[in-house]
Amino acid sequence: MENEERKIEDGKPSTMPQLSTPTKPVDAVERKKDLLKEIDLIQTVINRMASASFLIKGWAITMIAFIFSYKTNTDTVVLVIIPLLLFWFLDAFFLRTEKLYRKLYQWVIQNRMQTDAYLFSLDTTRFKDESDSLLRVMFSFTLGSFYGIALFLIAVYSMLFYFT
Repeated sequence: MENEERKIEDGKPSTMPQLSTPTKPVDAVERKKDLLKEIDLIQTVINRMASASFLIKGWAITMIAFIFSYKTNTDTVVLVIIPLLLFWFLDAFFLRTEKLYRKLYQWVIQNRMQTDAYLFSLDTTRFKDESDSLLRVMFSFTLGSFYGIALFLIAVYSMLFYFT
């Protein structure tokens, strides 16, 4: 009767779909399938973040090698510091994002079989408070030593070039 009332409204049939079957509880097999699909999605994102970080480091080394291979004046060598700092920032951003997705991965592994909360959600904002800040990641041992050594080499090269 309710459907008939909707069809009669304005003389046009209703375009809203009707749900006639009640939702059934999700069984363990379905939860396991969802778990496997979801961790596969998250792992793909983690691999992309790691790949981007690797590429950024490669570009930074290429840029430093290019500067060292050509004899340029000290003014242009100092300009290398700006892109190097940008590479450092981007690398820290991708590393932090990768860590957030690792936390999401752990959460899904621990909780997916009990709940459907955040099902297939790749949003990591709920883990931001549990992760290091961007500056802390920038000055972590791995990134700090890599880019710190690069900055040190550029400074030494520019001093040697300036005094000779």
